[in-house]
Amino acid sequence: MRRPLTIGVLAASLLACGPAAAARSIALCFERQEVLPWRTLDGGGLDFELLSEVARRLDLEFAYQTMPWKRCLAQLNANQVQGAFSASFVRERMALGVYPGGREADPERRLHTDTYVLVRRKGSTVDWNGRDFLNLDGRIGIELGYSVGDFLRARSIQVDEGTQRSSDLLEKLLAGRVAAAALLGGAVASHLKRDPSLAGKIEVRGPPLIEKPYYLMLSHQFVTAEPALAERIWRTIAQVRNSPAYRRRERESGRLAAQTVHARHAGR
Repeated sequence: MRRPLTIGVLAASLLACGPAAAARSIALCFERQEVLPWRTLDGGGLDFELLSEVARRLDLEFAYQTMPWKRCLAQLNANQVQGAFSASFVRERMALGVYPGGREADPERRLHTDTYVLVRRKGSTVDWNGRDFLNLDGRIGIELGYSVGDFLRARSIQVDEGTQRSSDLLEKLLAGRVAAAALLGGAVASHLKRDPSLAGKIEVRGPPLIEKPYYLMLSHQFVTAEPALAERIWRTIAQVRNSPAYRRRERESGRLAAQTVHARHAGR
């Protein structure tokens, strides 16, 4: 179910605040899943902080809607929402919406960077050494529509794409229905924070599988109708992300999320 959510301007302790009133509203969708430090279930996190400051600077209001990721992309394609985040670059998605930079997404105008990690059950011998998967007997689970599937298939790895939420994928992993799971590091941190007992059941193995920048995509109709505004939004995302105040917040929040994942891994 979609849940409209309007996020106000950034707190004064982070960035300078201005009037909250917006000249116009732009609908953005995102997957309803907590991924630290980028977003929380109550509308917090760095993605919302960044976009709130972008809206403040451009005198806009972003009206957020939550839904499954595949539906979010479908609504972007239909212009039922004008933007979708956070989307990694997948060439096939260019038919559904527009990345900053046009034919090749511009990493300078990303929202953030995140990594996929290999998660296994405690006691499993499945491993990843940065180049090869070891002792893999079965499928690696991923969430439906997630781009890490391309990374795995390119290595001839069998993929189970039968879940839409990371919590469901972890349940499938713990039940032994997949040999391992490829999850965003931020999603793993979120689950470990909510349920510390998971640290005794799962563990992250090896270096990250892949690191990717994540973007705000805008609909083709919106970019065609208002190309200058689209460019201002993407340009302002880069300006806010590179600002000293935001970079300090990103370092602090990112360090805490990384510690949540890797402290469990190092302490096994």
